[in-house]
Amino acid sequence: MLEKLLKRPSAVTRRAAGILGPYVDSFLVAAAELGYTASTMRTQLWVLGDLERWLKRRRLVLLALEEQTLKQFLEHQRRHGRLRRGDSRTVQRFLEHLRAKGVVPSPEPAVGYSPLAALGQCYEDYLRKERALCPGTVARYGGFVRQFLVERFGRGPICLRKLVPDDVSSFVLRGARSGVSGSTKLEVTALRSFCRFLFRTGKTKCDLAGALPTVAAWRLAEVPRYLEPQEVERVLQACDRDTAVGRRDYAVLLLLARLGLRASEVLALELGDIDWRAGVLTVRGKGRYYDQLPLPPDVGKAIATYLRHDRPSCSTRRVFIRNRAPHRGFAHPSSLSTIVCRAVGRAGLQPNHKGAHLLRHSLATGMLRRGASFAEISQILRHRAPNTTEIYAKVDLQGLRALALPWPRKGGER
Repeated sequence: MLEKLLKRPSAVTRRAAGILGPYVDSFLVAAAELGYTASTMRTQLWVLGDLERWLKRRRLVLLALEEQTLKQFLEHQRRHGRLRRGDSRTVQRFLEHLRAKGVVPSPEPAVGYSPLAALGQCYEDYLRKERALCPGTVARYGGFVRQFLVERFGRGPICLRKLVPDDVSSFVLRGARSGVSGSTKLEVTALRSFCRFLFRTGKTKCDLAGALPTVAAWRLAEVPRYLEPQEVERVLQACDRDTAVGRRDYAVLLLLARLGLRASEVLALELGDIDWRAGVLTVRGKGRYYDQLPLPPDVGKAIATYLRHDRPSCSTRRVFIRNRAPHRGFAHPSSLSTIVCRAVGRAGLQPNHKGAHLLRHSLATGMLRRGASFAEISQILRHRAPNTTEIYAKVDLQGLRALALPWPRKGGER
């Protein structure tokens, strides 16, 4: 790879002879596989050359390379006006490359890390492996638990045997003053899960989950947020299908609008999940459930166009990937909500909610108004509990009118 990027043989020899030389070429090969252009890789090569010279002047060996060393190098570059955009990410990726090859050891846990972080890590592993929760839920639960432990024990030792029912109930009551019932309910759910985890693993003598109060957040209290069918079509047509990004986004929006997929499900789609001959799509749903849905012709055509002409060549099996290097799958479902939000804005619409779930709600509402039963909607949305679909009764205005009583007239007549 060095020979392709550097014209002069002497430059290739000089770069290969340095302390970073034996690992630079493989790093650049990996960068090329991630979709970085030759121009970008030359820039990465320059910053690695600066790093090598800086290490040599300081008489530092390769084993000394760690996050703190990189921080000092980047500060040196900034002071001398040589810090370029992307340099920080480049040197961090190079350090990760060296660690993956076993050249540089992985960092040791920081002193004082273990009491809180080790417990949090153990709990999050339990949520992932035994409860099969998605990464976003694990992160939210972990955040509430860390907040509780810090508030209860401060910087002192964490003695879980000292926890009493009043500790968990008081924490929730203090947090409930914000007045946001949804947030408080999630907090209680997280703490209840944590208390059961502690009791199950023998870290507490009794199950403290029973001490947690019930949050007054009634089921089906909200009205689904949705777009009218013609507005959904405006959102779809707002994609610029003359560009690669526009065609990718159009395929994403069709999956959300036609099949009602969740953002996390679209993000997790892999190339092997599409059976083109049978016209079937395998969906990785909540709780590690796998479902199969029919692939509508317009959705299949949009995905096929993207895969044939626009999807960059890369090693990942994800269907939808970043258009700019590094070419890999989206990191978080919020990236797909951003795609929806931008398309809604281009369509000139101003709904209160602009996330990916807006199109899922819109599909269910449209199906209900066209005469679909709740059982049919539940099957398409893949609700595990049929009563979850009942919330869409609130947007069935024709059905609600039939149930409404006439307004009483003067004199008691109706």
